Amino acid sequence: MTWSTDQQQNLLRIEGMTAVEIMSILDDARDLREHARGDELNGCVVANLFFENSTRTRCSFETATIRLGGHPINLTSSGSSVSKGETLIDTALQFDAMGVDVIVVRSGLNGGAELVAEACDAATINAGDGRHEHPTQALLDIFVMQDHLGDLSEKRVLIVGDITNSRVARSHIHGLRALGAHVTLVGPPGLVDDSFTSILSGDEVAVSHDFDASLAESDAIIMLRIQRERGSSSLIPSDYRSGYGMTAQRAARLGPRQLILHPGPVNRGVELDSVVLDEHPGSVVLEQVAAGVLVRAAVLKRAVAGGSGALDGNSRAGS
Repeated sequence: MTWSTDQQQNLLRIEGMTAVEIMSILDDARDLREHARGDELNGCVVANLFFENSTRTRCSFETATIRLGGHPINLTSSGSSVSKGETLIDTALQFDAMGVDVIVVRSGLNGGAELVAEACDAATINAGDGRHEHPTQALLDIFVMQDHLGDLSEKRVLIVGDITNSRVARSHIHGLRALGAHVTLVGPPGLVDDSFTSILSGDEVAVSHDFDASLAESDAIIMLRIQRERGSSSLIPSDYRSGYGMTAQRAARLGPRQLILHPGPVNRGVELDSVVLDEHPGSVVLEQVAAGVLVRAAVLKRAVAGGSGALDGNSRAGS
């Protein structure tokens, strides 16, 4: 199951990708820094079907499409026939029948992007599906970490917060392990549960409920949002901040090369104190946003061209 030169291709998950495959995409994204605009998507139509709220992901896919000469169509559930009862797949099939080249889909259904890929001829890109995966977020975060830390092999990365409900965490675990990094999942006991057992094999991933004890040895800290829409509504923000927030006091203990990331949106004063987000030298949150355009442009280019390298587990041939 690979990117190929004779068919449009899907990006559905990070699970199963090798380091070579990941680096091939990120190398393409770095090339786009020098050539921010192009015509690789000239004449192509990209349908952004977002059935959950999004700012950064949707707008960066739209920006990337325009910069490469393509034409984006943006659909949200509130402005579509989904609000009248149409299913995710039926909606995707309408756009496929219109002849769009790429469908970028976000939904609350685990595996929703794979269902779209199976049903449609257009290339499919997963922009987040339920608690399953968010592959482009992991790719862009890895891109930023490599910018600052270089080779991530043997680097230590903390993923902090609502792990259980996080598709971002799942994609990160697969991607970081493929690159040889050591991952520690940090959060309250109720937010790091047994659903991760299947991907915790090996010694590359650890679990801790003590944020302070884990901080000193880390190279990068990825702070996650409390996802109240997925069942974390019982948490008291002040209690969470005390135990697991990146407060100004915790940030003051970080070394000069330790990075602070957050996929957004940030709950200021809960996951991150405002002074940390806005002023700490290790905060790279806006760099993540900028990287999102580059990485998603690289993925879109490969989707319409069939890809020049392998992307294990994601091709239509393997759907």
